[in-house]
Amino acid sequence: MQAVDLNNLSKTYPGGKQAVKKITLSLNQGEVFGFLGPNGAGKTTTVKLLNGMLTPSEGSCRVLGIDPVQDPQKAHALSGVVTEHAQMYDNLTGLQNLIFYAAVFGISGSEAQKRASVLLKQLELEDAQEKKLSAYSTGMRQRLSLARALIHRPKVLFLDEPTSGLDPESAQNVNQMIRSLAQNDGTTVFLCTHQLRYAQEICTRYGLIEEGLLLAAGTLDELREKVLSGTTLQVCANHIPKELAFVKSSHRQYEMDIRSEEEIPGIIRRIVEGGGEIYTVTARKPTLEDIYFSLTHKGKEEKQ
Repeated sequence: MQAVDLNNLSKTYPGGKQAVKKITLSLNQGEVFGFLGPNGAGKTTTVKLLNGMLTPSEGSCRVLGIDPVQDPQKAHALSGVVTEHAQMYDNLTGLQNLIFYAAVFGISGSEAQKRASVLLKQLELEDAQEKKLSAYSTGMRQRLSLARALIHRPKVLFLDEPTSGLDPESAQNVNQMIRSLAQNDGTTVFLCTHQLRYAQEICTRYGLIEEGLLLAAGTLDELREKVLSGTTLQVCANHIPKELAFVKSSHRQYEMDIRSEEEIPGIIRRIVEGGGEIYTVTARKPTLEDIYFSLTHKGKEEKQ
């Protein structure tokens, strides 16, 4: 069974704005899937459709085989959601918030206390567990929101900019937790972000979306194969033979496009035999940013 399944999923709001356009996509259990695109691309609308907060205008979606519109209670029991601006209760402490949400899922008081204590420790909120939420910083609220979403041990976790407002150490801690949930617990993570470099560090597969359209989906290597194959060889040297097709980018820095890394030893040998001294050699493959901008640029050209 697929953890998340979208089939020709579309959403048009009253007034005619089509926020999601015929998206077909499937996620396996245990994936960390990066759903990537700028603000307004359709990411949040897609998550709302997957959580039964919106009804599709066309197509369908499933979470672990359950239709979130037809059976929202069952879908919510198996999934957790962290939005960028999570709503919790300011007049309750961090611990009380978690115990309250655990009770909503039918978890007993003693078990809720146990789970909450573990999560608060993992997310470095142990010292603030007795403080009211109104005294929490933005980053602390964000971490407590993640703890709230995990209190019932969901099989699918929807995250919207999970490290927004976090300091680097807290962000690293959250990222380690996300990886552990996927690798050790088999949790499927559906992560929405516009930060492409961050997504490349943490996700195992990606979906690139713009203006409601899914531009491409796959692992980084699959996207490179589909969109931007090849490698850029970057060399820092004091001399490059003229017959080699390098372009000088700055002082002692040269670049050339190659088809595969197997070409590199021969090119380096020719530089040395031609009297060049080499300081560094880097084989640069297309990044997620390169792929995304290549796709969006191609889309703009097609529209024109």
